[in-house]
Amino acid sequence: MIKAVVDTNVFVSSFFGGNPKKIIDLWKTGQIVLCLSGAIIDEYVEVLRRLGLQDERELEELLEIFATGIHVIFAAQTPKLNIVCKDPDDNKFIECAVALKAAYVVSGDKALISLKEYMGIKILTPTEFLHLIRNDRNADR
Repeated sequence: MIKAVVDTNVFVSSFFGGNPKKIIDLWKTGQIVLCLSGAIIDEYVEVLRRLGLQDERELEELLEIFATGIHVIFAAQTPKLNIVCKDPDDNKFIECAVALKAAYVVSGDKALISLKEYMGIKILTPTEFLHLIRNDRNADR
């Protein structure tokens, strides 16, 4: 079971296709487990609203998907870490990964990606993550 935290920029970009959509498709089909915290869900919703997803029904459907717990692990509490990240707001993704023992944080944020790794958690771009997943699948054959 591959556990990953998906940064807001990747999650929101998934609505427009490309590699972020492929990552969310991996979650929807159970090939990865999405690790979430309250702070992450709040940011997802806030950014989607800012981008024009004002339809409360659509937001409720999204939250219901998370609430079902299918291929999702939710951290009720996350540790407060003093991470050397340029944007302290990005700490929530690493804190969630630490709390839930996720192997990966997938992000398009250059400052976060520049960390490369934290406590054994790999911080990868969507392209790097998909490449790694494909290689793991091929190794299993």
